Amino acid sequence: MREPRPAPQVAIVDFGLGNLFSVSQACRQVGLEAVITEDRRQVLAAQALILPGVGAFGDAMAALHRLDLLGAIREFAASGRPLLGICLGMQLLMGQSYEFGRHPGLGLVEGDVVSLGQPLEDGRRLKVPQVGWNRIEPPPGGSWQGTLLQGLEPGEFMYLVHSFYCRPRDPGLTLSYTTYGQARFCSALARGSITACQFHPERSGAAGLIVYRNLAARLGAGAD
Repeated sequence: MREPRPAPQVAIVDFGLGNLFSVSQACRQVGLEAVITEDRRQVLAAQALILPGVGAFGDAMAALHRLDLLGAIREFAASGRPLLGICLGMQLLMGQSYEFGRHPGLGLVEGDVVSLGQPLEDGRRLKVPQVGWNRIEPPPGGSWQGTLLQGLEPGEFMYLVHSFYCRPRDPGLTLSYTTYGQARFCSALARGSITACQFHPERSGAAGLIVYRNLAARLGAGAD
């Protein structure tokens, strides 16, 4: 009998601003070995990298700089191994953010991070930050086949908590859009081996777990 293959190791970047336990648990549910780390050596050694986060963009970039992780994340992305950015982690991948001033990002995806503003629905001002469930839709004519969103239905509900959103320079990178009042924004994108989502798949029930299952499948792992 052949020995079972070891589970692929995923590094979850810990810079003090993330819902790390939930991300780690989602990884384990789909057969991935997850390590929560601020060690650049573990980041560079992992088979996949997850960059989660909640909070302010500038604070997050300062923390990554202090932990000497900016170069490690960029080096990992250049290796072609899967990198998943979640919520603030998605925003950090961009070139810059306009949250509380102007702050440079990791620059792995060309574009910027801008405010939701004051979205209206039927003349009523919606709450910002947006907190709760909202739908994700593929771009017109787009498909999620072969991406980490494969297996999700158009119009699937995902859980979001945010006041800002990513605006990729190339709209062709957009995997999904979400509408909040009159605001229609990119809620997931992909560029090469990088995937990022504004929503929290680890907080989105069975549908969100599909994202992690697709990541596991990409690494040759899987769990029932």
